[in-house]
Amino acid sequence: MCSDLFSSLDGGSKLVYTLPVILSLALMFTSGWVSSSCHTLVILPSKMWNSPSVKNYRWAQPSLIVIFTIILISNILGLTPWVYGFTSNLVYVCSISLTMWILFLFSGVLLAPAQSLAHLAPSGAPLAMMPFLILIETISILIRPLTLTVRLVANISAGHIVLGLIAIPLASLSSHFVAISFYLMTLMYVLFEFFVSAIQSYIFTLLLSLYLAEHP
Repeated sequence: MCSDLFSSLDGGSKLVYTLPVILSLALMFTSGWVSSSCHTLVILPSKMWNSPSVKNYRWAQPSLIVIFTIILISNILGLTPWVYGFTSNLVYVCSISLTMWILFLFSGVLLAPAQSLAHLAPSGAPLAMMPFLILIETISILIRPLTLTVRLVANISAGHIVLGLIAIPLASLSSHFVAISFYLMTLMYVLFEFFVSAIQSYIFTLLLSLYLAEHP
């Protein structure tokens, strides 16, 4: 059972959920869903791009927009049967996090090395604690790609695992009433996962923009 449950996290997953297929087709032809989805896709990024942390770095906006779009599409595709969502893969997400982290870090060091190093030493801190604070700040900067990766993969993978836990009993249910109850439960959770997919895409890109705000 464990191998079947966690097989949603590998690239060869072929878990079949009847309800998400029906739900996807229904949502595709529902104008309310389309309009609300477009509203979300426009409002969330626009709030991010207009924030003070990103306004001063227009050169990075195209990259952030592309990353937001790729992660959102991958999150939603991961809820579709027979489709592997790449955002549940550590290597895939880590490659995005590491690439952007290296871009922000090295561009800051090359353009303004003194200001970049000054971020490691908080102003007003006691001189005796300065080496310890610099060490902590350095470690926090170095683990940023890892925390970005784990945060996204853990949230997306948890949703896939819960869907698997809900779907496994459906294959052995004989009572129509209980089966309908499980289908309704799955329906509500799939709707919730669509919402989580958009939010996690926004959070991932927002954190990147916050790291960009430290760029000198």
